[in-house]
Amino acid sequence: MMQRELTGRHVLLIICSAFTVIVGVNLTLAYQAVATFPGLEVKNSYVASQSFDADRKAQLALGWDVSAVLDQQGSLRLSFAGPDGPVQPEILSAVLGRATNVAQDQTPVFHYDGDSFVSHVNLAAGNWNLRLVAQAADGTQFQQRVIVKVLK
Repeated sequence: MMQRELTGRHVLLIICSAFTVIVGVNLTLAYQAVATFPGLEVKNSYVASQSFDADRKAQLALGWDVSAVLDQQGSLRLSFAGPDGPVQPEILSAVLGRATNVAQDQTPVFHYDGDSFVSHVNLAAGNWNLRLVAQAADGTQFQQRVIVKVLK
């Protein structure tokens, strides 16, 4: 069997090919990271920070405990418990999605069944976030990210 000689041209092609693959993979990963990023929480973080402490104090004063559970029939049950029992706030917005991208985001439509808010959703297994904004009867705004774990 005849052996070919390894020349400088061959080494240059091997090195250029390796770096082309490395740079190509890095560019693909960087594009995917930017393309799937859900975005900013607020438009201007400085303005949002001006009322953060007061808003947080008012929300904590409500004393609410919020939970979200997916039952066997695919219904998401959202419960608000106050110091004196169940609470029925006005839900201003609710977005259910993954923590890392917005491709699977859903906007559940909740109805109150006398005990908790219920909405039918179609979720795959894994961790989901319910980004919730509600308003108490006294006008206090309540914001929380509620984790929903789906086991299938």
